Amino acid sequence: MSWAVIFGASGDIGQMIARQLADAGWSLTMHYYQNEQVITTLTDELRKNYPKQDFLPLQFDMTTADVEAVTSQLFAVDALIFAEGTTSYHLFNEAPMADLEKMMKMQVQTPLALIQKLEPKLALNHFGRIIFIGSIYGGVGSPMEVLYSTVKGALSAFSNAYSKEVASLGITVNVVAPGAVDTKMNQQFSEETKKIISNEIPIGRFAHPEEIGFWVKQLLAKEAGYLTGQTIYVSGGWLK
Repeated sequence: MSWAVIFGASGDIGQMIARQLADAGWSLTMHYYQNEQVITTLTDELRKNYPKQDFLPLQFDMTTADVEAVTSQLFAVDALIFAEGTTSYHLFNEAPMADLEKMMKMQVQTPLALIQKLEPKLALNHFGRIIFIGSIYGGVGSPMEVLYSTVKGALSAFSNAYSKEVASLGITVNVVAPGAVDTKMNQQFSEETKKIISNEIPIGRFAHPEEIGFWVKQLLAKEAGYLTGQTIYVSGGWLK
């Protein structure tokens, strides 16, 4: 039985990834911080629909995590999916550095520390997958989200470098970088703003979370073992 750990499983994209991977036969450890009810409901749903697989919740704060304590709870690990994230809207010269520290800790430092500790488990079967949910902004940058763009760009830089170290261990490292996705994080925008953005996207709409999860599922396939160190932009043709 193959095990994947989804960090940020309570988010819209994280939930969809969990459903798609469960349908593909994976057992899952599903991380959350505050959204316990979401994970409880999701766990119950998956256990009912896939009784031969295991689904476990895992609660901790990515900004203050005791990495040793977290990794000690993970006995079988074949894939790590990092779908957690937050952003901050400021002109750079007005941006609080505390926001950068929080985002770096949540989306870069803690994930890298977890990977460092879990590398032996990922290499155990000569089949390991590490996938980050990045952003189109990590490649092209965005005004008002300079900090977020910097953090997401760091994930691609890490994947480029680390993938070369672990390729011989059978571990692949990739980033799935969405453009605009119809999630709660983007619900703060007015319908008018969403319409303006949609008109800029060649496909003409925001992505659905399942369209992001699809590429995560593909990267976990055995046949995807030759693809590593890549950032896959799932943007509807927007910006890139």
